[in-house]
Amino acid sequence: MTVGEKLQVRFWGVRGSIPTADSGAMRYGGNTSCVEIRYGNQPPLIFDAGSGVRRLGQHWLNTPDEFPTEVHLLFSHFHWDHIQGVPFFAPLYNAASDIQFSSSLDTGQLRLILENQMRAPYFPVNLSAVQARTEFCQVEEHGFALGDLVITPFPLRHPGGATGYRIQSPSACIVYASDHEHGDDVYDGILRRNAREADILIYDAQYTPEEYKGRVGWGHSTWEAGIRTAADAGVKQLLLFHHDPDRTDNALDELVHRAGTQFENTAGAREGLVVSV
Repeated sequence: MTVGEKLQVRFWGVRGSIPTADSGAMRYGGNTSCVEIRYGNQPPLIFDAGSGVRRLGQHWLNTPDEFPTEVHLLFSHFHWDHIQGVPFFAPLYNAASDIQFSSSLDTGQLRLILENQMRAPYFPVNLSAVQARTEFCQVEEHGFALGDLVITPFPLRHPGGATGYRIQSPSACIVYASDHEHGDDVYDGILRRNAREADILIYDAQYTPEEYKGRVGWGHSTWEAGIRTAADAGVKQLLLFHHDPDRTDNALDELVHRAGTQFENTAGAREGLVVSV
């Protein structure tokens, strides 16, 4: 067991649905979902590969001392905003890299999905032609251990299905719950159980409560549902995530402020934010 290490999360993409280049949204960032979690010297975990994963790969290229030879990339699901960065991920084109792609799907489905988006006419380089060594894995219901970490998957309520993840170190816990729509007692209960006593809950808060009334069934949640979940589960910090692409920085500031009046330790995820627990 590693003693005294911190579990660290860093955000590379925080938008939902589609990237945005709006000048009024650059403080939080315009890239789609990509979250890096590290623990000591263990291989990094990457959750989702939206357009933000390109920036992560470029960061590693520019800081060779941080460039890992082993990478574990886990997907919540396969809507475009969670996979569109894969073809532009620098480690794919590095012969020294070992990349493990994982999801709740069987390995054949996972491979086919990723191969299809890197196939003509969509992209000029086939996944089979990259230099990195790649492996495709199915995350079983009971989860798996990676060094001192235990990663446990759980189902989320989203069109076509999605998977959340609980990442547990010897002393701390982060829960990644992007693309979840509140309102179903079964799924909400599963999320609360997996978020129990978590140090950080990363939660899909794409809509305001007012907006959600016209978007029921779209597969996303609100800051209001997020704070209820955090409070019920005894979460220490709530990080609102998967921001609407039309949400400006100023509007996000107001949304986070509203949430913070009801759950004090609330923040809005933004690109470059690093939190250690």
